[in-house]
Amino acid sequence: MPAADRDAPVDATRRHLLGAAMAGIACVGAANWSVATPRPQRGVEIVGAPSNLGLRPLRPGHVPGAWRTPQVLRTHGLAHRLGAADRGDVPAPAYTPVRDPATGYRNGAGLVAYTPLLAQQIGAVLDGGRLALVLGGDCSVLLGSALALKRRGRYGLLFVDGHTDFYFPPHAQTSTAAGTDLALATGHGPAALVDIEARAPYVREADAVVFGYRDYGAPDVVDTERFLRAAFARYPLERVRSLGTSAAMRDALRTLERPDLDGFWIHVDVDVLDPGIMPAVDSFDPGGMQFAELEDALAIALASSRVVGMELTIYDPDLDADGKLAERLIAILERAFARAGLIDVRKPATG
Repeated sequence: MPAADRDAPVDATRRHLLGAAMAGIACVGAANWSVATPRPQRGVEIVGAPSNLGLRPLRPGHVPGAWRTPQVLRTHGLAHRLGAADRGDVPAPAYTPVRDPATGYRNGAGLVAYTPLLAQQIGAVLDGGRLALVLGGDCSVLLGSALALKRRGRYGLLFVDGHTDFYFPPHAQTSTAAGTDLALATGHGPAALVDIEARAPYVREADAVVFGYRDYGAPDVVDTERFLRAAFARYPLERVRSLGTSAAMRDALRTLERPDLDGFWIHVDVDVLDPGIMPAVDSFDPGGMQFAELEDALAIALASSRVVGMELTIYDPDLDADGKLAERLIAILERAFARAGLIDVRKPATG
């Protein structure tokens, strides 16, 4: 989610990007890749988080479509292809674009109510020894994941996103949780959101890795110095590419696999991908990862014995009418999980 609450691109831009995405999918086949030794003792369990509470409407009367993601990915066979159990959805409160006066956030009261409910279901997966796969929804579902983790100890966060989501406008305005989720998860924001059950911060800044971002705001729009002063391990996209995606992720794991942490969680906002190949998102900032780069990063992170779960956010099925982008996302997940040894797949996934 970008820093500014800016207008959506025109339909022509969306059509252009969708066409480019289809061309990219056609060109990117199932490349050769190795499969790690399966870890059958640890299954995957899906939790649906059909929430759009953290998003702004793109126009009057608009309801962001990210809430449909769990249903759409299931329809395309995600659970079967990952061999995953499925706990079903945690229904979210009704969406409203109106500013909540108590928190200053759109859907602030809904977020306060929803976060512990989502945390409860995620926690049940963790307590059962399975790897949790949360299907958002928008990025505000991170609050539920982070609260579930904090209830159980001290955990790290691998934040894979096209934006830092650590934005602080200089003047008071209506905030959106999908654009400030990293800030909220690390204790910056109204107490009603950041200190649920008196557990702030859910994740310490020094325990978080911000990976693959290409935007951290503009000084005339947000306080960029706060991000630069924060204790995060920072891997902007240019650094990831300079090191090489695999090498950068292995370096990032040095923070996340520290012995003082009980494990770590992976947050993936699909706007980390170039909008030319993934236009079914709410932000169209140019640049971004290619499919293969995201797959490589996830395969290495998921192979860690310390990872406890992952969430996928921001994909908007309303912008993917034929479902081809959903198929591509599922193919990336299938290959990454297989390469990490989490599922027993002996041949490349299609898509």
